[in-house]
Amino acid sequence: MSMIISVLLVVVAIIHLLPLSGVLSAKRLTALYGLSFDEPNLEILMRHRAVLFGLLGVFLIYAAFKVELQPIAFVAGFVSVISFIFIAKSVGGYNTLLRKVVLADWVALGCLVIATIVHLLM
Repeated sequence: MSMIISVLLVVVAIIHLLPLSGVLSAKRLTALYGLSFDEPNLEILMRHRAVLFGLLGVFLIYAAFKVELQPIAFVAGFVSVISFIFIAKSVGGYNTLLRKVVLADWVALGCLVIATIVHLLM
């Protein structure tokens, strides 16, 4: 059962690590989100966001194999994906690439729900 939790947390981690490439450049951010990042302040914020997602992704991978950290990982993962899904739904009008991010977060949410249930049943 713990292997199931580990696999699910790794899936959630990979979803969080995908935006990490945005730290490299505004061009990479544009490829990820289909938006222009010509404004320096926006580029700084989004590149920093990529770093934070990287940190969360690394933590999720670490927690996948450290049972004592898994409850914290579940909370962090839930906060991340639920907040993004909520914000995207409340704002609406997002582009095709952001729709993919929303769908990925739904996948992550499903993984987190299943992992949490398995964890509680152990």
